Amino acid sequence: MQIEDVKKKIVDNISHVIFGKDDVIEKLIVAFMISGHVLMEDVPGTGKTVLARALAISLGLRFRRVQFTPDLLPTDLTGLSVYDKETGKFEFKEGPIFTDVLLADEINRATPKTQSALLEAMAENQVTVDGITHKLSENFFVIATQNPIEYEGTFPLPEAQLDRFAFILKVGYPEHKMEIEMLTSQMDHHPITDVKPVLSPNEANFVRNAVRDVTVDDTIKEYIVSIVEHSRGNKDLYLGASPRASLNLMKGAMARALLNGRDYVIPDDVKGIVKETLYHRLILTSEARVRLRKIEDVIDEIVEAIPVPVMKKDEI
Repeated sequence: MQIEDVKKKIVDNISHVIFGKDDVIEKLIVAFMISGHVLMEDVPGTGKTVLARALAISLGLRFRRVQFTPDLLPTDLTGLSVYDKETGKFEFKEGPIFTDVLLADEINRATPKTQSALLEAMAENQVTVDGITHKLSENFFVIATQNPIEYEGTFPLPEAQLDRFAFILKVGYPEHKMEIEMLTSQMDHHPITDVKPVLSPNEANFVRNAVRDVTVDDTIKEYIVSIVEHSRGNKDLYLGASPRASLNLMKGAMARALLNGRDYVIPDDVKGIVKETLYHRLILTSEARVRLRKIEDVIDEIVEAIPVPVMKKDEI
């Protein structure tokens, strides 16, 4: 199986419902490949839910959507033990978290207690209920959404939970031509009904495992760590990126290389996902906010300040 062909299949398939967003789709595939999770932060109506559903269908995986609300309980997500009168025993009833692709819609509307129910699942691919640990799907993948505009009645995600997300993605509004095409496609029915699987669950898992065979030169590792370290000492940042950011940046670069037909990482693979990896992990100082500094600009400055490693011919 040629991974770059898989990328084209999935992107083309999802492009039937999400128009002109090939780069976003590719980064979502990268996150899935590295068993990372994605926080999609954008205004309503930009296609976040449809994108998540289309990805699950394309990969041949099970999909569940949970609407996060203030009254959602942890057991509404993980499941709970129910007493069976006939057997006289407690039987565990699985919650919606027992799926492959879980869409946590408007995650910041749930209470911190319910949000934290995802922590173990995202970090260890398991949930513990009543002291008993239950394994999740080997393809388990969380796509969470939140609205960056409306904060009334929300519970901002703590830094510890934000750090569990490999990437933050923003779909953005479609271009003029693409929005016209979207209107035309939905005149008689929603095109999501036309999206079909292009991979089987086993093939999706194979794609994930293939990332391990990608080579990362020591100079690339040095480049990644230098970028992350500079975020920790930046005068405009109150909080820099964690070691988990370094790991996600390396693995994401490996997956990106594989999707582009290479079994080795180059600096452009790192640069291609650095904003998505660091953005949600960085916090501006109060002084920087007063000066209207933007995290995107700080990341650009950090990357520009780090010398790009020169790959030797025998390394590529």
